[in-house]
Amino acid sequence: MAFHSVFLVFLAGLALCSEAAPLDPLDAKHPLFVKVVDSVRGSPAPNVPVKLYKEAADGSWELLNSKQTNDRGVLPELTTKEQFVAGLYKLELDTASYWKSMGLNPFYHHADVVFTANDVVNRHHTIAVVLSPFSYSTTAVVSEPVE
Repeated sequence: MAFHSVFLVFLAGLALCSEAAPLDPLDAKHPLFVKVVDSVRGSPAPNVPVKLYKEAADGSWELLNSKQTNDRGVLPELTTKEQFVAGLYKLELDTASYWKSMGLNPFYHHADVVFTANDVVNRHHTIAVVLSPFSYSTTAVVSEPVE
């Protein structure tokens, strides 16, 4: 039974990424697309505070931007093409405030997704995060270079 649950979450993640992957003019300008889903309600997770950091030369994290997901659980404009250069990045999702707004007491206070962006020129990065009060999972889709 546990395998079926994991498999369904995996399929949901694929469906989210496949819907988020098509490029449009907005995506060309904003190369990082974040989608957050509430697995308890089975719907997008609106108003989740998200911070984007880039690792500095000294190993510290430099805050690039801070926004909240929209009503569709999406953050399409977290960074720009000019700002998103090759390097190590961290997304920090404030899951505690999201779950507490629903009257739940979560185990994780935030979910960190640390990832490397290599050869970012003409690529689009989609990161999907599936949340529950006691776990989270993430998947990423990086497009092939687009001319």
